[in-house]
Amino acid sequence: MGVNRAIYPGSFDPVTRGHLDIIHRASQVFDSVFVAVAHSESKNPLFAPEERIAMIQEAARDIPGVTVKSFDGLLVEFARREEAFVVIRGLRAVSDFEFEFQMALMNRRLEPRLETIFLTPQEEYTFLSSRIVKEVARMGGDVTPFVPTAVARRLTEKYHPNRV
Repeated sequence: MGVNRAIYPGSFDPVTRGHLDIIHRASQVFDSVFVAVAHSESKNPLFAPEERIAMIQEAARDIPGVTVKSFDGLLVEFARREEAFVVIRGLRAVSDFEFEFQMALMNRRLEPRLETIFLTPQEEYTFLSSRIVKEVARMGGDVTPFVPTAVARRLTEKYHPNRV
């Protein structure tokens, strides 16, 4: 029954080095890690789900046991389909905890087998978010310290197509 399987859900719009750090850490604990890319239309994503999946697959190709899939709807339904009842969530700061704690409790209420494990990224990534990376890229800043090179290139293509 999926004991060694975990899900790392998120919008990953785009994937950052902080996300990749959490994926790597999760792969050290679990045999299989499903990176579950949420459609997140309400967040008005910059990248389509297929683009986000491709970026994660490329960036995580050397991390063993990682599978990238998209999902729409409730995470608990994805967990049931994949028979993976551990959710990995990254915590950057105490300010993330309250929302994540509420989500963990709701998910467990909807699916009692579902447990949430919180992982913290390396200290150098604690300030990092996709939102901040997009803002820096939009303003023409260098985002290569924060995202894989291929992701930085795609951000430039989106925001500054004449520079490509």
